[in-house]
Amino acid sequence: MQGASPDSGLRFGAFVVTIAVIQTIVALAIDMMVPALGNIAAALNLGSGNARQWVIASFVISFGISQLAYGLVADRFGRKPVLLLSLALYALGSFTAAAAHGFAMLLAARALQGFGAAGAQVLSTAIVRDRYAGRQMARVNSLSFMVFLSAPIIAPWLGQELLSIAPWQAIFIALGLYASLTLLWVFWRLPETQAHEDRRPLAWSAFRIAASQTLSNRTSLGYTLAAMLMLGAWLGFINSAQQVFTDIFNAPKLFPPVFALCAGSMAVAALTNARLVERFGMRRLAHGAMVGFILIAAAQALTAFSGQDTLLHFALLQTMMMFGFGLLAGNFSAISMEPLGHIAGTAAAVQGFLNMFGSALIGIFIGLEFDDSLRPLAAGFCLCGALSLVVIAFAEQGRLFQPHSADQGA
Repeated sequence: MQGASPDSGLRFGAFVVTIAVIQTIVALAIDMMVPALGNIAAALNLGSGNARQWVIASFVISFGISQLAYGLVADRFGRKPVLLLSLALYALGSFTAAAAHGFAMLLAARALQGFGAAGAQVLSTAIVRDRYAGRQMARVNSLSFMVFLSAPIIAPWLGQELLSIAPWQAIFIALGLYASLTLLWVFWRLPETQAHEDRRPLAWSAFRIAASQTLSNRTSLGYTLAAMLMLGAWLGFINSAQQVFTDIFNAPKLFPPVFALCAGSMAVAALTNARLVERFGMRRLAHGAMVGFILIAAAQALTAFSGQDTLLHFALLQTMMMFGFGLLAGNFSAISMEPLGHIAGTAAAVQGFLNMFGSALIGIFIGLEFDDSLRPLAAGFCLCGALSLVVIAFAEQGRLFQPHSADQGA
């Protein structure tokens, strides 16, 4: 389907905003927490080490693993009821985290929050694929990604402002309220998008067949792994960002504006992609952005390993890399889902599991390597970028920058 039907309940613009709002709960759960990691570490007697990073990591790991649970259920019972359940679980996890009195309980609540967020991610991806295909799907992804990026632009600032007037628990209360309001909007306005004839039985054999199709498809697997590597580098930055700005640059208050600058560049890139993708195709834009990302990452690594890193250099190079990331993110997602419309729910779950679980492990590894320098982070961006290009070349059998007529000139 290339556009919203008159009786769908949502026009194109409202549909894009709704998808972005649903997906934003993931970014908020990560980005609002970063300014609070020091406060949480102090309140729960975690010390000054890297243990605080598990507040982010526990959410991301649960988020990645849990996506497998949603694919089969979403393909059997439809998108809307499962989405409503996942939003309710996210809200419950948020309010439980606000009431946590120990680190173990906090991590358990974050895991529940991640379980709910996983459903929101899987279902929003499947809903987009239910209604759009090809370059139109890439356009929806880019536009929703642009709206979605308002979260990392304002989330660190919002988290810091909440900390100035309330304890760290207020952040979790705010996240729970946001999820509750989103649940009400979805219940009221978002229609069911899965065609009845596409319902699949709730059986392991059905999941195994659909998962096998997802993993055996060269395009699906290749672009999912490439997205995993790129997101892993980004999560490495998220995990260590509070320490980077505090311990290296001694400028913790500059984290929100610098992070907003990075997110703003991704938003500009997403808008640029939405305007250009139907003209040039997903592959040309994504492959070009990938090459640009690698070159800028190499420049950042050179600066870091030569000992010439400054806050200005770091902010500028990070912003440029995030522009490349924003240009390729929506295209990677659309290309990987394009051949799998008939099993969109399970495909989104399997791809989401590989993407998030793998990227979580990469991000944790990069974050825990933090040594009061930018070297681990810079090396992580370089290595992940180079490996992503290798994986893409595998997926395309060496034919980069070439559109595919089979998927509407992607």
